[in-house]
Amino acid sequence: MTGTSSAQKLLESHRQQFPALANKAYFNYGGQGPMPQAALEAIHQSYEYVQRAGPFSGEVNAWVVQEANQTREAIASSLCVPRETITLTENVTVGCNIALWGIDWKAGDHVLLSDCEHPGVVATVKEIGRRFNVEISTFPLMATLNQGDPVAVITQHLRPSTRLVVLSDILWNTGQVLPLAEIVKAVHSHLSNSQPIRILVDAAQSVGVLPLNLTELGIDFYAFTGHKWWCGPEGVGGFYVRSDALESLNPTFIGWRSINMDNSGQPVGWKPDGRSFEVATSAYPLYAGLRSAIAFHHQWGSQQERYQQILSLSKYLWQRLNELPLVSCLRTSPPEAGLVSFQLTNKRPHRDLVQFLETQGLVIRQIHNPDCVRASVHYLTLLPEIDRLVSGIQEFLAKG
Repeated sequence: MTGTSSAQKLLESHRQQFPALANKAYFNYGGQGPMPQAALEAIHQSYEYVQRAGPFSGEVNAWVVQEANQTREAIASSLCVPRETITLTENVTVGCNIALWGIDWKAGDHVLLSDCEHPGVVATVKEIGRRFNVEISTFPLMATLNQGDPVAVITQHLRPSTRLVVLSDILWNTGQVLPLAEIVKAVHSHLSNSQPIRILVDAAQSVGVLPLNLTELGIDFYAFTGHKWWCGPEGVGGFYVRSDALESLNPTFIGWRSINMDNSGQPVGWKPDGRSFEVATSAYPLYAGLRSAIAFHHQWGSQQERYQQILSLSKYLWQRLNELPLVSCLRTSPPEAGLVSFQLTNKRPHRDLVQFLETQGLVIRQIHNPDCVRASVHYLTLLPEIDRLVSGIQEFLAKG
């Protein structure tokens, strides 16, 4: 849709429904997306309803069940999976912890993860290694950003004792998009002590960006959030478990939402699906906010159309950055998603650039590993905003 005046007007009208986009050029969708006004109103109306009806009335309790089911359905529809495979969580980290702590680890088991994973996931894996005497190793994924075969690198590092592979389908630091379908096929073709090797994907940067069909991918565990590229409220995320991988996980945190109870109110077993990993009371009005945000994106275009717009805009930013003499993009070819990471070659601190840009109404972030600056380009981004960002970087560099 980029390049036509009618499409530009439609996008500008669409953007007017995002209060946070009115006074700044926002390039931090990979950290947290701004919410559309419709989502804010849906949350407010839900909270008002709960208070009017009584927070723990029979009416509201029935409403809670309906809200949860509708939210699972909205998420499942976006990911092309059955509703029963979705667990409602608070964020990506909770979903990753469900998988990591839910496996029945044995001493000598092996976890393989990439060298590009988020510190929260790395810390969890290290604690599992310490507590259960599980072996941990990493494979050099960062080195495949511009050349090399990620599939081959992963398979070369599998062991007979490997139980789980942990990776991201879009790397949060470099923006690399992995060939997840090929990786799944390659890993699943290996057996670890006559058991299938499972794959956990940190999908923080892919849901809301890539057109996804998790059923076709055959992925085991997929943890994601609604507050980044979906532009939903913070505090609502999800976790997908492939149906035939469900029995491989045990619930770690347990509450009334995860269990079945008999007539006397005593627990008699787990919920038979993704609900078995849910715990207890949540901020239920946020569910309406996430559903509203997801629906609002569909008003502009399909997921494929939105993805193509992201690709067009991120390529434009990548090209503009490559025109600057003191800037080096991490990727040597156009990005395959919305993350564009770059470095200053004159050794000026990236932190200083980020702080300077924010004083100019340009919101961006620094990444520490590798040390770089990351811009998040959404389909909501405007070409003049990208030009402003490039001009802001030029101004910073000119100050010496």
